[in-house]
Amino acid sequence: MNWEQIVGHQHLKNILQESIDNGRVSHAQLFVGKDGYGTLPLAMAFAKEILRKENEASCSKVDHLNHLDLHFSFPVFKVDKKGLSAAFFPEFREMLLANPYSNSEDWSATLESENKQLTIYAEEVDEINKKFALKSFEGGSKILIVWQADKMNTDAANKFLKFLEEPPKNTYIILTADNTNLMLQTILSRTQIVEIPRIGDEDLSEFLRSNKKVDEEKIKSIIFQAQGNYNTTQKLLQTENSDAEFEELFVMWVREAFQVKKKPEFLKNIVLWSRKIAHFNREKQKSFLEYCSEMFRLALLQNYGNDLLVYKKIETGGFKWDSFSKFIHGANIEAILEEISEADYHLERNGNAKIIWTDLGIKLSRYLHKSI
Repeated sequence: MNWEQIVGHQHLKNILQESIDNGRVSHAQLFVGKDGYGTLPLAMAFAKEILRKENEASCSKVDHLNHLDLHFSFPVFKVDKKGLSAAFFPEFREMLLANPYSNSEDWSATLESENKQLTIYAEEVDEINKKFALKSFEGGSKILIVWQADKMNTDAANKFLKFLEEPPKNTYIILTADNTNLMLQTILSRTQIVEIPRIGDEDLSEFLRSNKKVDEEKIKSIIFQAQGNYNTTQKLLQTENSDAEFEELFVMWVREAFQVKKKPEFLKNIVLWSRKIAHFNREKQKSFLEYCSEMFRLALLQNYGNDLLVYKKIETGGFKWDSFSKFIHGANIEAILEEISEADYHLERNGNAKIIWTDLGIKLSRYLHKSI
């Protein structure tokens, strides 16, 4: 990954480049931000520059992810009671070469992992210790990139802390994480944290103009929806119907929630709705929650007359967007978004998905009928 292939973040790229040029690279760094903002591409470009300084010929090996001194660790599921990244590296390599901005949902889909939880296990850290106890193959530095380090389980995190405290000589450790809420404070205290913000709208717009040949009207729509996330941008470019399934489920939820107040028997339909979503893998469930949050926010904007900010509406299947938006207002939007956030919290901690979705589905029926 070259610096120029990364969308935006020129200031951050300059800082990272200067730290290498001036020999001030911390042995352990944590890049924090959404995958779509470029955490992994920045980590890969950073690693490539370190190795290039030592040996110019190493660049092509890094580009193809087959440099013997560049190691990756990432969340997986267990096979034959073992959870090792190496067993899935061919799939991981293929995904990254196709799209280095890939996220958890992309990785889960690549593995066809269904409802299996993807985790970095303790035996993975044992394997890391074994690899880094060996000498460098090319005589220079060894680099470890841990993608989604916040997915380490407790045992793995405690073992990794020891590796972090006493790393082998000439070793660089680069962690990436969506956020630090689930990470050990002791790990955070031993890394140099680099915050990766969303990609600037102008940077994203310019990249689309230069590389994707997208017309201006389409660019405006994509930029508004992508919210600085290049992974989302790519998916929006690929298809305009990517939200079709989520749209159908959202409409179903809203319609059943409206009916429950007058006809309690519609609770049965909400239970059936919740079971359908509970069968999605966890990342897809979390993506649907994010979609729902966004639709409620857009409905609020619509209700308060901010039409120019409403970049998409649901108008298929006879759904009356304008009528629906009148029920989303200041008296209920905060409660709705808090419940969605709470559901996301419990899904992240492996709560019972059927209970979480049933509870959320029923609560919406109360909030929709709340008066201003």
